[in-house]
Amino acid sequence: MAAPDELFCWEGDWGLPSVSTDCLVVLFILTKFTVFILKYPGICSPWRSPGGSLPALRTNQNETLSRPSDIIIHLRKQKFNADFDLSAKEGADSLAFISLLEEKLMPALIYTFWVEPKNFVEVTRRWYAEHMMFPLNFFLPGRMQSRQLEKLRLLRGDEHLEAGEELEKELYRDAAECMNLLSQRLGSHKFFFGDSPSSLDAYVFGHLAPILKCKLPNGKLQQHLKSLDNLSDFCSNILLLYFPRDSRAEPSAQKAPAAPEAGDFDNVPNKRRKQFLSALFALGAMLSYALLTGMVSIQHGHQEALEEPPDPEHIGAHEEEGDG
Repeated sequence: MAAPDELFCWEGDWGLPSVSTDCLVVLFILTKFTVFILKYPGICSPWRSPGGSLPALRTNQNETLSRPSDIIIHLRKQKFNADFDLSAKEGADSLAFISLLEEKLMPALIYTFWVEPKNFVEVTRRWYAEHMMFPLNFFLPGRMQSRQLEKLRLLRGDEHLEAGEELEKELYRDAAECMNLLSQRLGSHKFFFGDSPSSLDAYVFGHLAPILKCKLPNGKLQQHLKSLDNLSDFCSNILLLYFPRDSRAEPSAQKAPAAPEAGDFDNVPNKRRKQFLSALFALGAMLSYALLTGMVSIQHGHQEALEEPPDPEHIGAHEEEGDG
């Protein structure tokens, strides 16, 4: 029997199975095919992913896929098609709305979590710093922010795009327009196309759920989403139906740390050696990840450059002897 595919995702919080939009999209798609994916651990260490990023699907043929669209195509090749029951018109509508999400809602989502100063400092950066291992938790969130800003500039088609009140108003206006159109299309239905979720439902859920569930200092986007009852109920119902364990979980900031049971440490043989080996392995993994992603570079110099320069008087003496 072939080994199952394995999905690597960012860990969950805020009552969500993952804090990442792309991970939420993929996880929801896979809930329709629970027999297909047998393992999908939530992690907070991109270097533990086979592709160095999250999400990542490692297939039983040792192929690694990271983009949700590529993972969905892979599932279709395995005869797991979330859009199998859609008509040609519904399929075209689905693609149009997914494009609308990427064009209108995704830029506002990036701005809300990664650019807006208070949200980034008090929520996004704090969450990743608390869930990552030392020492990457000091600089990796800032590097992730830079990449998200580059993605925002690419989506907006402006390489000189800078944060500001005018940009925020424009992005939130486009996002509100997108959510209004989605609300009109959904109406009073459970899902966008019938009684079974499609890939569009996964994309909408992945984009809206973090906005709905995360407590942000600047919650303008969240306020508009909550004013659209059918979209808010859409996200809440999906969490209850497909991720009941996560929907009942408390946010990490409200969780009380669990105290170790008496005798647990005494029952672990060679505890100090295991701790040392674990720390050594983690350090090696983090350094490898930093080198592979370009966060740390090693420059090689010529051995001659390290030597002391020759004495000019000594050179002159040799030249005089040569002339003689």
